[in-house]
Amino acid sequence: MNILPHLYSEIIVTHETARELGLHDHEFDAIMKILGRLPTYTELGMYSVMWSEHCSYKNSILELKKLPRSGGRMLVEAGQENAGLIDIGYHNGKRWALAFKIESHNHPSAIEPVQGAATGVGGILRDIFTMGARPIAALNSLRFGHLDGECAARTRYLVNGVVHGISHYGNAFGVPTVGGEVYFDECYTENPLVNAMAVGIVEVGKTASAVASGVGNPVFILGSRTGRDGIHGASMASKEFEESPEDMRPTVQVGDPFAEKMLLEASLELIAEGVVVGMQDMGAAGICCSTSEMSAKAGTGMVINLDLVPLREEGMSAYEILLSESQERMLVVVQRGHEERARRICEKWDVPITQIGEVTGDGVVRIFHNDKQVAEVPAQSLVLGGGAPVYVREWKEAAYISETRKEDFRALQDVRPTEEAFWKILSSPTIASKRWIYEQYDAEVGTNTILRASADAAVLRIKELPGKAIAVTTDCNSRYVYLNPYMGGMIAVAEAGRNVACTGAEPVAVTNCLNFGNPYNPEVYWQFREALRGMGDACRALNTPVTGGNVSFHNESRAAARTGGKPRTIFPTPTIGMVGLIDDVSTVTGNGFTNAGDAVVLLFIQNDLPNLGLGGSEYVKQIHGYITGDAPFLDIEAEKRLQALVITAIRQRLVHAVHDISEGGLAVALAEMAINSYGNLGVTIDMQSTPTVPMMFGEIQSRILVALPHTNIPMLERLSAAYEVSVQHIGTVVEDVFKIVGYMETSIYRLRSVYESALPALLQ
Repeated sequence: MNILPHLYSEIIVTHETARELGLHDHEFDAIMKILGRLPTYTELGMYSVMWSEHCSYKNSILELKKLPRSGGRMLVEAGQENAGLIDIGYHNGKRWALAFKIESHNHPSAIEPVQGAATGVGGILRDIFTMGARPIAALNSLRFGHLDGECAARTRYLVNGVVHGISHYGNAFGVPTVGGEVYFDECYTENPLVNAMAVGIVEVGKTASAVASGVGNPVFILGSRTGRDGIHGASMASKEFEESPEDMRPTVQVGDPFAEKMLLEASLELIAEGVVVGMQDMGAAGICCSTSEMSAKAGTGMVINLDLVPLREEGMSAYEILLSESQERMLVVVQRGHEERARRICEKWDVPITQIGEVTGDGVVRIFHNDKQVAEVPAQSLVLGGGAPVYVREWKEAAYISETRKEDFRALQDVRPTEEAFWKILSSPTIASKRWIYEQYDAEVGTNTILRASADAAVLRIKELPGKAIAVTTDCNSRYVYLNPYMGGMIAVAEAGRNVACTGAEPVAVTNCLNFGNPYNPEVYWQFREALRGMGDACRALNTPVTGGNVSFHNESRAAARTGGKPRTIFPTPTIGMVGLIDDVSTVTGNGFTNAGDAVVLLFIQNDLPNLGLGGSEYVKQIHGYITGDAPFLDIEAEKRLQALVITAIRQRLVHAVHDISEGGLAVALAEMAINSYGNLGVTIDMQSTPTVPMMFGEIQSRILVALPHTNIPMLERLSAAYEVSVQHIGTVVEDVFKIVGYMETSIYRLRSVYESALPALLQ
């Protein structure tokens, strides 16, 4: 086959060229069949990024479609827009919606942690305001390796860099970073996870869509100039590391939060003034992605002249300009006749705006450079839902499961824990205070924040809906998913819902960031399928549909393979971002004790299952040094009743403090309620039996602690009976002392000191 005479290419491409760009031989053959000819090098580059897993979801879309993707309060089905959109209420003739989404920036953060994390925040914020929503909150979910041992120095470098990148971008942009989670496990040593979530608010009917409608409408590029940073970022995120991360720095973008702030204001005003037909940010795959996806969505095409694209580097090829992932850029289709109006708005905000093409009606994206046509590609052939490949991957149960399931921990059933175990767990990096991290984030900008990072979920008031608020959280215990992908996926959703419910919010919808290893490994793909099956079952039970999200495969490193070992793969980590609604902001409840003399009550689901909650627990990891067993059992219907009970108790103002029991078990949850108390309030706990390891540190699911006046206990008991939830009065809030009868006693001062100082000491 020959290249058509009117197309220009400096390189004659072959199967080998395609392989170098990450395409398989059969995909190269499919491209030639679509085009009816040999592609140009620029066209091959377009297919290589658009058919990467990062952009096409070619290995995951069939499983993603099994999740509940509509219903509830959702206003658009998952995947239809840049972010999910849910109805949150009506006031003074206006109906308001919440836009939210979570995405990964794992590979860039492993290579260059400051810019990798910063541009992850910038990218997710653009997804929100591209829809016309003003960002009101940011969250994150982070995973790192151990802070001791031979890799401790690299882990400290990554933690410091990632935290600095998040704080730098979010603080400068002016969005409060209000919550998140941080875990430390060896499997993340070479592959840290940096998942960024953003939430925004918009009036229903005033959103923008990523669509290129209207033949003849002009196409503009807004924002920063285009450089060589980030080229092949999408395809880099779709393969494992084969070389030293430092060698891959040119694939990492560089962010400018101040430029993004101006871009936000210009974009929102353009949308509000009605001059925008369609808008999409230039994240993964840059101009290539936005032109093809916007065209395909409308059934139109575009003619784009790359000679008009403002550049910050000389001599850039068409390939580089199209695939650059330089930050703070938007592609905007403007209503014809409103070009000058758009330019005036952008000039007001000091945002560069340049027309680079126009919409056509034939469904083809044509690219010109140096007065030559370098690409002519059907838009539909590039995108998910069009010509992008869809694969059914081979899967089989992971071999390690048969070994890990042999451990049932019955030997620990009646063992009394040592006090040393409590202090070791409380000071472990995953459990200890993350204040050193979250105090670097501005959580108060915007003056909406009610509860922030130390709470079970962050809570923000919605000024557009007086008296109402939202609760947001990110959650996933990846150890559970490793030991039992189905149950672990279900627990991730349940834990997110439980955290939201503990503030008094009704869980309404989720977004997810699915972090896994190589999908071509059948055992990894089994983890993926099973985790999504668990997530889907939990979302259906809790009526929290999935609004969208992100898949991040290939989170593994070949570094060990070069020295004769096996590649290191992360624990499967399907991070859940959950949103809940609060009808009356005055009922919002925190997780710290507030009143001496309050009763402390345990709410739980009674069952006869033998699971002790020690599989994958922090106790077994810290005291015995390994992660094994089975994930804790979860009855999702019982979990739903528990969450409904807690929400009702909060809204009826029966309780003063609420905290779910998760990592570290009962002893850690009680300690956290004392540490987060108002003043020096502690607790005296009497379990009416000898404390055992499972009792103190088992991570049995569907358990919540509440503190309330003794006079309210009868009302709580009646309510609990209606929801078929068990109640156990276990203690009393007291001043200055933390005491578990038959186990330990200490001061609140020492409790706080150990909890707060552990992580900073490890990061020095």
